[in-house]
Amino acid sequence: MTKSKLIALFLLASAGLFSQTIDRKKMDDYLNYIGNSNLGIGSISIFKDGKEVYSKSFGQKNLPDKVYNKDTKYHVGSVTKMVTATLIFKLIEEGKLNLEDKLSDFFPEVPNANIITIRNLLEHSSGLGSYVVKDGEVWVTDKATRKEIFDVIQKQETSFKPDEKVAYSNTAYYLLTDILEKKYNLPYHKIVEREITAPLALKNFASTKSDPKNVFKPHHYENNHWSDMKDILPENVIGVGDIVSTSKDLNIFNENLFHNKILTKDSMEKMIPASGKGWGRGIALWDFDGITFYGHGGDTLGSHALLIYNPEQNLSIAYNTNAERINKENFVKNIVSLLYNKEFKWPEIK
Repeated sequence: MTKSKLIALFLLASAGLFSQTIDRKKMDDYLNYIGNSNLGIGSISIFKDGKEVYSKSFGQKNLPDKVYNKDTKYHVGSVTKMVTATLIFKLIEEGKLNLEDKLSDFFPEVPNANIITIRNLLEHSSGLGSYVVKDGEVWVTDKATRKEIFDVIQKQETSFKPDEKVAYSNTAYYLLTDILEKKYNLPYHKIVEREITAPLALKNFASTKSDPKNVFKPHHYENNHWSDMKDILPENVIGVGDIVSTSKDLNIFNENLFHNKILTKDSMEKMIPASGKGWGRGIALWDFDGITFYGHGGDTLGSHALLIYNPEQNLSIAYNTNAERINKENFVKNIVSLLYNKEFKWPEIK
């Protein structure tokens, strides 16, 4: 075989292999293109082997009236659920809760509470719905009382019996948050402070009732510019989607979680999806053309986030945006392609 053919075969075999050195220029070019083309505004952090090897904010210049710095936090939406699940497993490790405890021990009035378990709530197999949607619309953009939320939960009832299938449930995590507060005898933001932010020395990671400052508001694109928009009220989704953070602090949390510095290895094995399943218990599987990551995504009406970890490469990616025109999964898929030397099509400007 000729030398040229050997080189061609090597290049073919190498396509998609992880690059041990990030091509910063290619990464910068991609993110600058997104920002300069008004395709998005956000921040990304990449950790390799426990250290931040790349970070960049992009598009902020397209919000000239907004103040921004390295400590500006983003709403991370349902990435909050990963934190809530972590706190539930801390209770389990302390012997204060069990995966098979019944929901009826806490909320006997909830439909099927006598057969729904903590495990069902964590893995979205309870059959409970999504209280944030009422009559086909997101209604929690204004202050909602606890009674109003529970009225919706009871009215929605259940769509299937526990363990029959998996269907994403905001209601499940609303109830898990209440269980946390009962067991810790503390409000959720105080639990997060005590169990997560203080031990990990996170300065830019907080639940909404901690009254965090310097937080990006969500935006949407119309008439060729970004405008402020009304979003889900964080107080209505505590423990479900209320946390704010920088991308770097999200990655610090991720690194400590997946390296068993917050929970034991046994607990992490219970959180991560089993083989062939998309959902675990607070952690989901993300597949980018055969490259597997574990983590969680988050979406409000105007803010979006993705926090994922690849164990083979000890690689963690945290992405935040408060102004999205490219689906977060597609955005991060392109980042993964850059990291693994894969070809991809740059987003088109429409």
